[in-house]
Amino acid sequence: MKVLFVLTSHDKLGDTGKKTGFWIEEFASPYYTLLDKGVAITLATPKGGKAPIDPSSDTEDNQTKDTKRYKEDEEAQKLINNTKVLSEIDPGDFDAVFYPGGHGPLWDLSEDKDSIALIEKFNTAGKPISFVCHAPAALKHVKGKDGESLVKGKKVTGFTNSEEKAVELTDVVPFLVEEMLKENGGNYSKAGDWEEYVLVEGNLITGQNPASSGLVAEKLFKMLN
Repeated sequence: MKVLFVLTSHDKLGDTGKKTGFWIEEFASPYYTLLDKGVAITLATPKGGKAPIDPSSDTEDNQTKDTKRYKEDEEAQKLINNTKVLSEIDPGDFDAVFYPGGHGPLWDLSEDKDSIALIEKFNTAGKPISFVCHAPAALKHVKGKDGESLVKGKKVTGFTNSEEKAVELTDVVPFLVEEMLKENGGNYSKAGDWEEYVLVEGNLITGQNPASSGLVAEKLFKMLN
């Protein structure tokens, strides 16, 4: 079983002068959940090379058993530092795709033509497509087989307006994930802030926040089987 992880290349948090990137827990938890089940994982980013870790996700109070494992895992760190270039990836080589969140995807993956085409190819082939937290941003311009927005009429979740407000970035981000999914016709729902919440509709899996990343991976593995 082969799963492609698509991470952001974007590391600037708007005009704040601060850094962003991918949320380390949202990579580490799904990575080890799938790796420990024998899944072969490939990492890709729009620019290739080192994927930027969001410094906010690397603080002491955000550490989990999986992020601690990542810190001691030279092989996983090597993969993060040497991701493949997204435009060179053939979806036919993989059984599913997973997008970790972090604020970075709001800027690059939401508009990246290679990412959009990739998701559409996976979807057309009926392969699992999965996203957590801010990663559903990558679905902003993705079309389904009918030419309509992929999320239209589908059960979806993602980082909530209230969670964005809680981290005080509502006025910094280019758009709000919850609003975008609703505007695209998604049947959006959510749990309480920071609670685990995952939705599955057909081959589409979405998780609300960092707490949901492990369950997204579990649902993805179940779908692959």
